Amino acid sequence: MKVEWKGGMAFEGAGASGQVLRMDAHPDHGGSDTGVSPVEALLASAAACSAMDVISILEKKKQVVTKYWIEVDGERNPPGDWPRPFKTITIKHFIEGENLDEAAVARSVQLSDEKYCPVFSPFRAAPVLLSTYEILSYQNKTRRSC
Repeated sequence: MKVEWKGGMAFEGAGASGQVLRMDAHPDHGGSDTGVSPVEALLASAAACSAMDVISILEKKKQVVTKYWIEVDGERNPPGDWPRPFKTITIKHFIEGENLDEAAVARSVQLSDEKYCPVFSPFRAAPVLLSTYEILSYQNKTRRSC
């Protein structure tokens, strides 16, 4: 994924698929509200990852889903109390369908949470986070890295 600055606090991320995700900050934080915030994108990624797993598993279990959505909410420390990691993330699945088997739905959600969704794994096991940078000089076209 490449994330490119678009001015102000706006950024666009593009993955190998070529699809674009626009992110921006709220005007109170210097942005223009032209995209989702990075925290919203993180929560949406977790919800979409789980939803894709659940739908796939339910289809394999021959469950007929007619409507499905997820609401996700994260509880964090209050603004000004840095850092602001998530204390809890609640993912609520709302599923409608024809004669849905409650055990199949519960198992599908459990499998996504515990086994299949790669977006969840960093929340369960704190990953090592590495940051690097390169300074690109346009005058002599050299690169410095750390």
